[in-house]
Formats: sequence, structure tokens, C-alpha cells
Amino acid sequence: MKIDIIGDVHGCLPEFKQLTIKLGYSWDSGIPLRDDRVLGFVGDITDRGPNSLEMIEIVWKLWKKGRSYYVPGNHCNKLYRYFLGRNVRIAHGLETTVAELNALSGKKVNYYKRIFIELYEGVPLYARLDLDQLIIAHAGIRADYIGRFDKSVKTFVLYGDITGEFAENGMPIRLDWAQKYTGDSLIVYGHTPVHEPRRIGNTINIDTGAVFGGELTAFKYPELETVSVQSSMPYIEEKFRVFDQ
Repeated sequence: MKIDIIGDVHGCLPEFKQLTIKLGYSWDSGIPLRDDRVLGFVGDITDRGPNSLEMIEIVWKLWKKGRSYYVPGNHCNKLYRYFLGRNVRIAHGLETTVAELNALSGKKVNYYKRIFIELYEGVPLYARLDLDQLIIAHAGIRADYIGRFDKSVKTFVLYGDITGEFAENGMPIRLDWAQKYTGDSLIVYGHTPVHEPRRIGNTINIDTGAVFGGELTAFKYPELETVSVQSSMPYIEEKFRVFDQ
């Protein structure tokens, strides 16, 4: 299979368009398409950036056509719970998506609610592709978790290897699970912003902080190459949190 996996978009639609055009996709139909390749998404397509609802619609349309693989991130999970009417805190980026929704008519809100719930409920927690040679998981996954979908695995895939402790900025402290990963599957993930694509063993983090003013990055498989575009977004909310190298 030939797939271009996109890092955390966070509503950065102009950067997403620029990156997919750079990758050779045509937008003539209103969504990015190539006859010989499909797109993948590591999750967190919404929140923080200005175009979360358009990103939802694009990814949903691609998924409905069988032209993409999408897995949810923690922001996707929170938006899903918001749409279900759960008691979630409208902060850490969700407020920008809610503001977009609040500017719409009730009919349009129901449309985005319907398609996002359909998308979220229709995809797996993580994608196992090419006979498990390739796995897309939002925050990564341990080798012994592959094939499991219980609560511990869900927490790890959505939030990373969290300790239960919090840093001074209120963000959860995450352990660097990739340093210990020895599995045969190539794990492509995002979640924790890094300044440049970070390849460690059989893992690669492609969240290069587009919404924080970094870059939006794609990982080309099976070529094992990365392609990036510079973001037009300023730093917002928090700075890069980069693992010690």
C-alpha cells in the first residue's frame, strides 16, 4: 500500500492544503485525492486552529470514499464526548471548535455533529495496516498492546504513557515510550509536538507543531520519507514540549 500519513492538523486547513498539494494531491473535487495513494491521519484534526469544522468534513468525505485512514486523538475523543452531551471542560483548544459551532445555525451544527460522530464511531482506536507492518496510533502504542482495545490501551493510544502526575503548566507528564519500543511494527504517531520528525527505532513522531507555529508533516509509506510545510500559525497556548534527545 501507498499512504501519506499527516501529523496533528489541529484545524490548520491552509497548511493541510499546501502539504497535500506538495504531495501531489488534487483538490479539484473539493477534497485531496490521488489515484495511486491514500491519506492517513494520526488524529487531532480539530481544536486550536481556525478551521476545525472544515477539517472534519474533509476527513469524513475522504473516509466515506475509502480514500483515507483516520484514527482518533485525545482532542477527537473530547469533541466526541462534547457532541454526546457529556460534561467536558471547554478548554485546551476545544473552545475554538465550540466557537465555530456557536456561529452556525442549528441545522449546520447538527450536520457537523452527525458526520463527526459517524466518523469517530466508524474507525478503530488505531489502524493496523500492511499486515501489521504499519500501525497508526495517535500517541503511540506499546508492542504488547497491539491487538488489544481495553481501557489501558485506549488511555495509552489517546494520551501516551502518562504517569498520573502533572507539570507546572498543568499538562500531564508523559514518559518517552518510544525509547523502549522493540516491536516489529512501524509505529507512526503524533500527540507530543517535536521540532522535527523524530525517528527512534521502529517509531516516528510526526507532530511537528503546526498549530504552534512549527510545521505540518507527512510521512510517506512505504518510502519512509517525510515531507513538511511551514506553518503560518503563531505559537498559542503552550510551547513545544520536546523529549530530551
